[in-house]
Amino acid sequence: MNDEQKDKHAAESKFGRQVGEMAALKLKAQRHTTQTVWTGLGMMGLVGWSVAVPTLLGAALGIWIDKHYPGSHSWTLALLVMGLCLGCVNAWHWVAKEDKEIHREGDDND
Repeated sequence: MNDEQKDKHAAESKFGRQVGEMAALKLKAQRHTTQTVWTGLGMMGLVGWSVAVPTLLGAALGIWIDKHYPGSHSWTLALLVMGLCLGCVNAWHWVAKEDKEIHREGDDND
């Protein structure tokens, strides 16, 4: 085999490996489509509730405090914002945790 044939063979084997890797990724994506869709929908629900619940609880507590202990500033607004911030931190925690889990599963399957 001369040098030109060796280079051609090396290029073909590299191309073959790339095609094989792409096919494997495509097959893996097809197998996990249903799981990914349901996981994504579940994550949207989890994130929504993790923000909504603390926000509503903060507002409810603020309304109660304002009704029973009136003052110069609004506890409702302050606790609503505090609940919203707490909910966003909570949602960020869950999304980061799920992201780590997804990347770890991807590394384990490779």
